[in-house]
Amino acid sequence: MLWLIFSFLTAAFESAKDILSKKELKATDEYTIAWSLRAFSLPILAAFLILTGMPEIGERFWAAILIGGGLNILTSILYIKALKASDISATVPMLAFTPIFLLVTSPLILNEAPTILGMAGIFLIVLGSYFINLSERRKSFLAPIKALFTEKGPRLMLIVALIWSITSNIDKIGVQNSSPAFWALTVNSVIAGYLTIYLVKTKKIAQTAKEYKTLLPIGALSSFSMLFQMIAISMSLVSYVISIKRTSIIISVIGGYFIFKERMIKERIAAAIIMSAGAVIIAMSQ
Repeated sequence: MLWLIFSFLTAAFESAKDILSKKELKATDEYTIAWSLRAFSLPILAAFLILTGMPEIGERFWAAILIGGGLNILTSILYIKALKASDISATVPMLAFTPIFLLVTSPLILNEAPTILGMAGIFLIVLGSYFINLSERRKSFLAPIKALFTEKGPRLMLIVALIWSITSNIDKIGVQNSSPAFWALTVNSVIAGYLTIYLVKTKKIAQTAKEYKTLLPIGALSSFSMLFQMIAISMSLVSYVISIKRTSIIISVIGGYFIFKERMIKERIAAAIIMSAGAVIIAMSQ
């Protein structure tokens, strides 16, 4: 069950990263935040790679980094744009749809299929997303779901969830053809390199030097989140790991209320509890 520990660690660091990123967006643009998440994580990932040693690179690694790196450049930008556009307690829960997308992408890419109990847990996590806007139910049964699409933030995050259902499988291929540390370092280097070019061209790179004290922790949290995820997916099914990772929604919803004073906390906490129950079921199925 070691994979479960690493999955929950991924969730904890993921939520902390989201809350800190949302807070920093008040003073910094989304491209700088996206760059910081990747660039400032590189020293920690490099140090971990030195400790674990260079792996043997498999033949599928380069195709994986080409596809995974390219798609993650897009999700890095869309993710921060989504956080900026809407409440964190309404936006981050949209990532709960990733496990549902994984039910389609994992069998196609990795030939992985969860058990019936595992599938029940995945669907329970997604069911929790219905409660995010439960107050809208007075309009119609589907109104809570429709409400998720009326704001820019949730819409963008749904696109991220869809793309991540693909890249999560590519991550596993990358890890299987290298190592968790090497794959995480390589992917982040590709994304950071592209965003560096953008920041230089738009003359925003100087802003990172001025605000490095607040941006460094974001990168550190991101590095641990990504590293723990890569270790977890090397031990278990991608769909299970990502489902557990989505329990970060609980911390994000609570943080949204206490830190950002966001509304509708009761129904969003209820949604988070339902999603947590789904995570427990998934853990029991393994």
